[in-house]
Amino acid sequence: MGNYNVKEEVTDKYSLRGRVFHRIRENILNGTYKEHEELKEVTVGEELGVSRTPVREAFRQLELEGLIQIIPNKGAYVTGITEKDVKDIYIIRSLLEGLCARWATENITKEQLDEMEENVYLASFYAEKGHMEQLAQLDNRFHEIMYEACNSKMLEHQLKDFHEYVLRVRKKTLATSRGNASNKEHEQIMLAIKAGDGELAQELAHTHMINAYENMVKNGLHEVYQKENLELERENKK
Repeated sequence: MGNYNVKEEVTDKYSLRGRVFHRIRENILNGTYKEHEELKEVTVGEELGVSRTPVREAFRQLELEGLIQIIPNKGAYVTGITEKDVKDIYIIRSLLEGLCARWATENITKEQLDEMEENVYLASFYAEKGHMEQLAQLDNRFHEIMYEACNSKMLEHQLKDFHEYVLRVRKKTLATSRGNASNKEHEQIMLAIKAGDGELAQELAHTHMINAYENMVKNGLHEVYQKENLELERENKK
């Protein structure tokens, strides 16, 4: 893995400590750092071009998030997102997304609703063409619009975190048929929000998340984790 100097990152959105935290977190969630891998402060600091102090602080924050485990007198080890975590996330998300859809019905602006309608239309176009990368991007954006429209920074923050947690495994289990079905569910949610029917929007968003998880199981969720565990075992035997 090539060196990456986090000090040279353009964004001013986060402090140095925050940027280090988000970079390590991203590397855990995208699979760069593998489950059970030991993370050493010095090594990670050298990779990011920073001292050990912001790395140590990031480790503490990541432990609170459940992404690493710090074992006294041993070190920090990647916990990552397990198969059970994915299931738990989708069950919790189904409830929170339902609440989000209800609140979005009450608070959505005309501009947000227009973007949501356009999103559904474009997704339908790309689904017919079989352009899955664009479809996945539009899928992500649909949920972001709804999160923003709910007018709750606490709920928006939690849902965006959950969305990031499962992004890697979603990409590995995305099925073409589900992409089209998912967008049709988005359309029904959008129409309920547009009609001002918060109860229906809540029910549809809840069901949408349950369907998404069941699709992941059907399209190889268990096999993805099984394969990664076998690869890890081979690496440890070397």
